[in-house]
Amino acid sequence: MVEKLNYRTDVCGPAGDRFDEILTPAALDFVAKLDNAFAGRRRELLDARRLRREKLQSGEEPLGFLPETRSIRDDSSWSVAPAAPGLEDRRVEITGPTDRKMTVNALNSGAKVWLADFEDATSPTWHNVIDGQLNLVDAIRRNIDFTTEAGKRYTIGDEPATIVARPRGWHLVEKHIRIDGRPVSASLVDFGLYFFHNARQLLARGSGPYFYLPKLENHLEARLWNDVFLLAQRELGIPRGTIRATVLIETITAAFEMEEILYELREHIAGLNAGRWDYIFSVIKNFSSHGADFVLPDRAQVTMTVPFMRSYTELLVRTCHKRGAHAIGGMAAFIPSKDPEINATALEKVRQDKEREANDGFDGSWVAHPGLVPVCREVFDSVLGGWPNQLGKLREDVDVTAEDLLDVASAGGEVTEAGVRANINVALRYIDAWLRGTGAAAIHNLMEDAATAEIARCQIWQWIRNGTKLEDGTALTRELAVSYLDEELASVRAELGEGNRLGDAYEIFTETALGEKLPSFLTTGAYARYLTTH
Repeated sequence: MVEKLNYRTDVCGPAGDRFDEILTPAALDFVAKLDNAFAGRRRELLDARRLRREKLQSGEEPLGFLPETRSIRDDSSWSVAPAAPGLEDRRVEITGPTDRKMTVNALNSGAKVWLADFEDATSPTWHNVIDGQLNLVDAIRRNIDFTTEAGKRYTIGDEPATIVARPRGWHLVEKHIRIDGRPVSASLVDFGLYFFHNARQLLARGSGPYFYLPKLENHLEARLWNDVFLLAQRELGIPRGTIRATVLIETITAAFEMEEILYELREHIAGLNAGRWDYIFSVIKNFSSHGADFVLPDRAQVTMTVPFMRSYTELLVRTCHKRGAHAIGGMAAFIPSKDPEINATALEKVRQDKEREANDGFDGSWVAHPGLVPVCREVFDSVLGGWPNQLGKLREDVDVTAEDLLDVASAGGEVTEAGVRANINVALRYIDAWLRGTGAAAIHNLMEDAATAEIARCQIWQWIRNGTKLEDGTALTRELAVSYLDEELASVRAELGEGNRLGDAYEIFTETALGEKLPSFLTTGAYARYLTTH
């Protein structure tokens, strides 16, 4: 039973159908207790993030494996908790937002796990946040369906995927819920509402409350999550260690603390996941002042096989299996097309990507569309055989140094006008979709999310700052980028017609890609106005 404390909780968002089922007094008290307990530490850790980033950018502080935690890395006696029910076999995971259609389709996709995403694949309108919680409540109770415009009704099948919810990161707040006038951590809103309403029901069904944790930058942020888990379980009388979390290693700083992150969450951790676009965004953000050695080529050329990315993924597999945790591979974002040639080419690339991951020792991988589940499953089936995972593949042959992880120049490649225009075009399209309430947008046969906007615009910023030359020798200046931006805006606007938010998307792109600093597009003035009105 959650004890009522002396604080005022205000729900500032508009009422919606069945929202009262989620925003109950008891659930809000639970969220408030979590936020009151950890708001101070969260702010301290975010301040520490900013300070460390400034030191990395200036060169004052080198990035390497922490000497003060070497004993954790050297100690071979500890391991993480064994796999929880429903997480023993994770060979195929599908990701997507928590709208009703995606909920039904993902659970029926044939994937072993569904990453129910409140983060990068969800535009955080008040409706999307609370409606997503309702959809998960209904899905867990097998009380959800979806009817197409053609009148075809879909319900959940007999073997649905295991649900793993992804809350928003520590850096975001939910402005529609306030405690004593201050906005609540978005992480704790997403986690707290889901855990409060579903933990017991999940346990009764033989599963459990499982989470993906995004955007962590160090092991102290993992420790904060572990303490949140301990308090949440204690408050609801859930056995300690019931929660399982998979941490996304999508920042360059976290890549140097993978073992420490596992250690901090060792009684609650299920595994680590290898992100991509956010990881590259983090490299640029932290080393933006370090010159040409950290300038990356067109984003399409920064594949998982370039040396510095391969070092990161191989280290992840070795680290996970050394401690008994699952290693989950990156996203296959292709969306099946009506064009058979496009399909054939793309599916072959997906197959090669998944074969690399399976042969490297990953225990499973991500897809963004149900149509990719069969090819991913086939690849992992061929490697796993009758085993649910590859935890026995220790990869002791892997020896990754700090220099390997930071060898960004090894990516090679070039920056092209087509690459610059592609970044601008996709960013405009995605931010427009996001401002209209869609966080997972189909663009040029790929499923794009917020990480797309981050990497696309920050590459433009990096190239301008470094006077990077295009393939014809022309330096990319701010003026040249603006000319491309204006041309791409006109092209996209002509295609999309009326009813779009391209003007705001243009403002956000200009503010975050063409300015002096490199903020997240989630911190812009346009974004703040958007949250205030949505």
